[in-house]
Amino acid sequence: MAEIKIGKMVLGACQTNCYFLYRTGEHEAIVVDPADQGAGIFDALKRNGFLTAGILLTHGHFDHIWGCAELRERAGEDAEERGDAPVLVYACREEKPLLNDPEKNVSEMAGRPCTLDADVYVSDGQEITIAGMTCKVIATPGHTAGGCCYYFEEPGFLLCGDTIFLESVGRTDFPTGSMGTLIRSIQEKIFTLPEGTRLYPGHGEDTTVAHEKEHNPFCAQP
Repeated sequence: MAEIKIGKMVLGACQTNCYFLYRTGEHEAIVVDPADQGAGIFDALKRNGFLTAGILLTHGHFDHIWGCAELRERAGEDAEERGDAPVLVYACREEKPLLNDPEKNVSEMAGRPCTLDADVYVSDGQEITIAGMTCKVIATPGHTAGGCCYYFEEPGFLLCGDTIFLESVGRTDFPTGSMGTLIRSIQEKIFTLPEGTRLYPGHGEDTTVAHEKEHNPFCAQP
């Protein structure tokens, strides 16, 4: 089977990482956190020969969802023309209240109120298969109550949103955030993955479980 690869677009005022995963030589891609400019994401992928097959949300903050509705609409129209299945948006079920509330998801404060509903609300431990690529949902509350990561075991990738960054962690001063919960999520859910697992965060550069165990000052192991 062809190798799973990952690409990245950095979008919006918050320089949010929007990722897309695909198999070498294949045309279908999974988009993770369509940060902004949904039509632009769709057009950029299509220009490079990719079709959006599904959308995964790590959490519901404005800078990760502003482009989602437009991307879903454009990709859905494209899929319908081809006679393919609808393009669905996935999010952790505990994140629904935040997605539905422009105050909680901070879009109102950011000056562009936005609400969104996922098509599929998933639970911790659930497996999702899109375009022949399978990931496991890992609930990692803390940055938000319904924040989650997506673990692609085959290539050893974790799409971790704003839970953990290179030698840092996500902020917890927005609605539903909790620093104690966040650190527990990292120590119990992320640091128990294989040390070579590559972490792809919502902002900044990628890192690994091993590097963060040794160098992340917020998550020192006892």
